[in-house]
Amino acid sequence: MPLANLNGISVHYREDGDPSGAPVLFVNSLGTTMGLWDPILPHLTNGLRIIRYDMRGHGQTDVPPAPYSMGTLVKDAEALLDHLKIKDAMVVGLSIGGMVAQGLAVKRLDQVRAMVLSNTAAKIGSPKLWDDRIEQVRKDGLTALSDATMQRWFSRDFLIRPELAHWKAMFENTPPEGYMGCCAAIKGTDFYTPTSGLRLSTLGIAGSEDGATPPDLVRETVALIPGAHMELMRRTGHLPCAEKPEAYATLINTFLKDTAHV
Repeated sequence: MPLANLNGISVHYREDGDPSGAPVLFVNSLGTTMGLWDPILPHLTNGLRIIRYDMRGHGQTDVPPAPYSMGTLVKDAEALLDHLKIKDAMVVGLSIGGMVAQGLAVKRLDQVRAMVLSNTAAKIGSPKLWDDRIEQVRKDGLTALSDATMQRWFSRDFLIRPELAHWKAMFENTPPEGYMGCCAAIKGTDFYTPTSGLRLSTLGIAGSEDGATPPDLVRETVALIPGAHMELMRRTGHLPCAEKPEAYATLINTFLKDTAHV
């Protein structure tokens, strides 16, 4: 898989689908890799140029010293699209990836034609929550957080399924420095004002059992953008693309058609 030198780091990315198709950029969540999107790929409509990458500090992308700023994470996404000479993409971001999507749309509307804000918000948690999380990782590593994280991430139905082990391993294999760096970026982000100024087609997706970004939090952010609408996925948690990939892909496919992106 290709690497791009962007903003002083090596960014691991991948393209799938139709090289001349409608571009869709997927941005992963905290504690996952671009593999977050693997389950939905077989269910996405044809005619898409699908771009994924490992966020700074995650997967096979470089892990510079923490902390990171949200501006830097947005700049990474911006630089990747510039590197690939892509304009007018649909950007699908989950959790911190949804924050990156908001920041990118505010900064580079030429790059973002529409966006999907999945299990995310304009502001997530409190500074103390993120400081405590960073301190816990610094002292005890990510394995100390993994059980509690799985409880936040997944529905009761999914927590007893064998596939849980895959996602727990993905989380535990996240570089601690990268995790702490992105925690700091979330801690410092409040997009309520900039996001309220956006005017572009937006779909919000929430999981009814999401313990990290509950539906009301997602709804509050989606409501900032005139004309945006939200879909609630029942009996799913923070990573609905992992729990119910076909249903999740159907929402994206419908939105792609509704916005005439394909």
